[in-house]
Amino acid sequence: MTQSKIRPRARRILVVRNDKLGDFMLAWPALACLKQAQPDNHIGVLVPSYTAPLAHACPWVDEVILDPGPQADRTAQRQLLARMREGGFDALLTLFSTPRIGWLGWRAGIARRMAPATKWAQVFYNHRIMQRRSRSRKPEYQYNLELAEALLEQLGQTRPESLAPPYWPLPATARDIQRNRLAEELALDNSRPWVFLHAGNGGSAANLAPAQYAALAATIDRQASSDRRPFWLLTAGPGEEAVTQRLRTTLHEQGVDAALVPRCQNLEDFALSLIAADLFIAGSTGPLHIAGCLNIPTAGFYPAKRSSTPLRWQTCNAAERRLAFCPPSGADSETDMSRIDLSAAAYAIHELLAQQG
Repeated sequence: MTQSKIRPRARRILVVRNDKLGDFMLAWPALACLKQAQPDNHIGVLVPSYTAPLAHACPWVDEVILDPGPQADRTAQRQLLARMREGGFDALLTLFSTPRIGWLGWRAGIARRMAPATKWAQVFYNHRIMQRRSRSRKPEYQYNLELAEALLEQLGQTRPESLAPPYWPLPATARDIQRNRLAEELALDNSRPWVFLHAGNGGSAANLAPAQYAALAATIDRQASSDRRPFWLLTAGPGEEAVTQRLRTTLHEQGVDAALVPRCQNLEDFALSLIAADLFIAGSTGPLHIAGCLNIPTAGFYPAKRSSTPLRWQTCNAAERRLAFCPPSGADSETDMSRIDLSAAAYAIHELLAQQG
C-alpha cells in the first residue's frame, strides 16, 4: 500500500468555545472540518451549561464537557481538570483563549495545545497561530476554521475537500415537521412565506429598536403581493417576552399578520423550530447564528464599530442566502442603529424572500 493511501490515525480532540451562544454556533464549521477530515476522530467540546443542549445536538460532536466557569469554586475546577485528564485527549484546540483554560489544558497533560497567539494566555500553549482578530478582517467562523486546519496539519490529517453549508444538516423532513407543528398550534397558512423576527439582543451587540423592526416589517408587508404577504413569527429570549408582545401589538395595529412563537421546552427545541422559517431577521445574536448554521436565509443588523462589523460576525450560511445592514461609517455613529436605511433594507429583504419561491 502506498503512503498516500494510508489513513492517518484518528485522534481525540477537545475544542473549547465556552462563551456566548453565537460564538459557539460560529465554531460549527471548525467542528465539521475536524470531524469530516477523519470521521473516526473523537471530537469533544468544552462549553458552558447554557450552550450544552446545542453541543449535544451538533452532528460533529462526540462528547460534551461542561465548564463551570471562572467563578466556580476550587472543587468544581478540580473536577473539570479530572474530566479533562480522563478524556485522554491528543489535542486541545482553544478558539477563544483564556489563561484559566490554557492552564487546565497544560495541567491535564494534553500534549498538543493550540490557540490564537493572544496576550499572555498563549504561554500555556505549545502551538500558537497569529490571527490578530481584533482587526476584524475576516469572519469569526473563518478564523476558527484556520485554527482547525492548522491543527489538522499538525496531526498529519488533510482538510476535507468539500466543506460547505449547512453546518447543521438536518433530514429533509425536519422542515415539514416544524412547519406543520407551528401551523397547527398557531392556525397558520402553510402556503404563505414565514418570516421569523428576533427583536432582542441578549445583551449582545446593538440592535434595531422594536419600533424600527415594526417599520421594517410593515414596509416589507406593503411590498408583497396579496398572495405572498409574509406571516411574521416573533421569537424571544429569556426576559424579552414583554418587548416581543408589544411588538406584535404594534404590528397588528399596522395591519401586519404576526404571532409569537410558542415557548419551547429547551434551547435545542427553539433552535430546531427555526428550520420552519423562509427567512430569519435579527441583530447579531445567537439565534441569528443558529439560523446561519441551518443555512436559512438571514438578514442581520449590526453596529459598524470594528469589533462588531457585519464582516467579523457574518453568518455561516451560503453567501447568496445572507444580507447584512449597519450604520454608515463615521465618527460617533458606529452604534447608532437609527442611521440604517430601513427602506433600502426592506427592499433587499423583500427581494431575498421572493427568491425563496
